[in-house]
Amino acid sequence: MFNKKTIKDIDVRGKRVLVRVDYNVPIKDGKVADDTRIRAAMPTLNYLLEQGAAVILCSHLGRPKGGPEPKYSLRPVAEYLSGLAGKPVAFAEDCIGPVAEAAAKALKPGSILLLENTRFHPEEEKNDLEMARKLASLADLYVNDAFGTAHRAHSSTEGVARYLPAVAGFLLEKEIRYLGQAVADPKPPFVAILGGAKISDKIGVIKHLLTKADQVLIGGGMANTFFKAQGYPVADSLVEDEALETARTLLAEGGTRLRLPVDVVLADRFDAEAERKVVSMGPVPDGWRILDIGPETVASYAKAIADAGTVVWNGPMGVFEFPRFAEGTFGVAKAVAESKAVSIIGGGESVAAIQQSGLAERITHISTGGGASLEMLEGLVLPGLAALQDK
Repeated sequence: MFNKKTIKDIDVRGKRVLVRVDYNVPIKDGKVADDTRIRAAMPTLNYLLEQGAAVILCSHLGRPKGGPEPKYSLRPVAEYLSGLAGKPVAFAEDCIGPVAEAAAKALKPGSILLLENTRFHPEEEKNDLEMARKLASLADLYVNDAFGTAHRAHSSTEGVARYLPAVAGFLLEKEIRYLGQAVADPKPPFVAILGGAKISDKIGVIKHLLTKADQVLIGGGMANTFFKAQGYPVADSLVEDEALETARTLLAEGGTRLRLPVDVVLADRFDAEAERKVVSMGPVPDGWRILDIGPETVASYAKAIADAGTVVWNGPMGVFEFPRFAEGTFGVAKAVAESKAVSIIGGGESVAAIQQSGLAERITHISTGGGASLEMLEGLVLPGLAALQDK
């Protein structure tokens, strides 16, 4: 299934290795607020250090507007990483040019250098080959371990692989193995759970999964658009009117495999303290809105999940940030955790939900990439992966 070379297929001893990681992590008051992505890439980093490589790390952070912005500096990540790695991590104030070149040149085998945010250069997102060449000039080999940006053709993901021997890190390999396997050759029955606000973000995913999955269970705000497409008045519920025709098409294509909630939780306003009531799915009364799936739906979805061989989940079932409207999401999380299936959580808010529910340890694989995992589930080719050397 995974046909790309990895760091195990090359000799890294005494070499400078440029590693694209995904250190796009939340920073609060100058400190790393969530280290999930940093920890996820540690096996690759540790292996390269043990093998005697000099490791040069590069990443983006946030969305700086066309140049350096102090709040998006990776310096706090360098400080945090030195604690995790148990050794000093050098930091370069730029990712290309004289500063980066001097820092890379001074790096000894077994040491780590983190370069400043690649997106401080607007060329990064344009996949500018001159920027890619300058990045490549810092090292002898290139490793992509940033699944979260593998769906983007940027200078540091796709461009640099044109100038250096390029292979995958352990995290990228693991992500592709699980997500790729889930779609290409799932252990049956295959149940996909899709939530979140919008159908438009997931049209390709739903279409592709309807050709692969035995059941596609729908929740979250996107269910409202399906309800309206079926002719139900949904009052103040979030709806994508421009996606109604698409929803009708998907309902026709999906038949009995596409399942919608049978009951819902209504709120009298969009507020954590809103009045709530559980109703069977039907016309939503004026002044109310759907904010969660109901208990009957949770029970019926849980049964499908319990019988599954493979479960893929992307997107919450309701507004789980409001505790009164989190029961649907946490009910599904519990069912996925208790199932004997190979369970894969595909990035984004579903990861936050599974972590809040305290059940993360019981999931087979939790993806580190939201957009990238959706594109994998849609069966698309990821440019950052395609650029690597084949086995």
